[in-house]
Amino acid sequence: MAAKNLAPIRRKLLRWYDRNKRDLPWRRTRDPYAIWLAETMLQQTQVKTVLPYYEKFLRAFPTVTALDRASLEKVLRAWSGLGYYRRAENLKRSARQLVRDHAGQLPDEFAALRQLAGVGDYTAGALMSIAFGRRYPAVDGNVRRVLGRVFAIYATGNEQQLQHTASRLVSRSRPGDFNQALMELGATLCAPTTPQCAHCPLRMNCAARLHGSAKQRITRRGRLAFKSVVWPLAIVRQGGKILLRRRARNGLLERLWELPGGEIVRSDKPLNLLREELRELAPAPQRRSAIGEIRHSITHRRIRAPIYLFDYPESTKLRLPNKQWRWIDGRKIQTQAISSMTAKAVRLMNKHEESFL
Repeated sequence: MAAKNLAPIRRKLLRWYDRNKRDLPWRRTRDPYAIWLAETMLQQTQVKTVLPYYEKFLRAFPTVTALDRASLEKVLRAWSGLGYYRRAENLKRSARQLVRDHAGQLPDEFAALRQLAGVGDYTAGALMSIAFGRRYPAVDGNVRRVLGRVFAIYATGNEQQLQHTASRLVSRSRPGDFNQALMELGATLCAPTTPQCAHCPLRMNCAARLHGSAKQRITRRGRLAFKSVVWPLAIVRQGGKILLRRRARNGLLERLWELPGGEIVRSDKPLNLLREELRELAPAPQRRSAIGEIRHSITHRRIRAPIYLFDYPESTKLRLPNKQWRWIDGRKIQTQAISSMTAKAVRLMNKHEESFL
């Protein structure tokens, strides 16, 4: 498409965005740090989920320097429940880089941003355009879908064509607003399976609508096959306290506190796995009850987690295996840096207990 034919698309989209954009807190600031935080939280996470975490996190760590000075434990605690915890660790690691190499400020150069932990082409492009007003594309899943439909770029392997189109299309005068307008259109009207073409500002420019293929799904790169998993959890309780363990530094959900348990392999039974997990406790738990199950997703895993409650009398003296195990007051457990699955299991326990009141 000739450059002159792109101008009407820019005008229509920006006009629509000015009238219809959602009022989101990260759109009321030009602070690069606040925008970086929002873009990181929004990776693979819906806006409605991010909103309460964003403002809480920004209050706790209002600057790059504050984030750098905070302990990882405190950062993970503020992130707890948002999921994909590697993002929080990357923010912390990047804050150290920024304080060391950039006086605590986000650099306004694409290459320098890409050197930060967890910052890819999309996040760097979003920061360059939104925070610094520079003409860079920012292609996330929503933008990929909009451009794929408007310009009939469907097949996998066409990432270079998508990026080239996005680069040509982005507005010179309002690059940040334009990129956000594309994201907004994909998040609201240009949905994956039920696009609202009648209300779309680009309906007269859209190749997919003109060819009757607007509902065609855009092929995702490297799509993972989902795996169904059984992952039992043990709530070990004594005198109002609950036993947690910290995950290892490397691997899934690293450094978070969690309930004992794990993924079942082969034909093992949930209780057998939990007894093995708790065998180093002295003495081994005897009283237990099944209180229900929860559903959860981690990356490509679709988890069914049966929950078992193990109660110890207060008179029993327990020996914990090592320093990675800790007793936490059950009333304060939601304030700890715990995994989302652990938080769900504790809520299930509380609901189970309330049913007997």
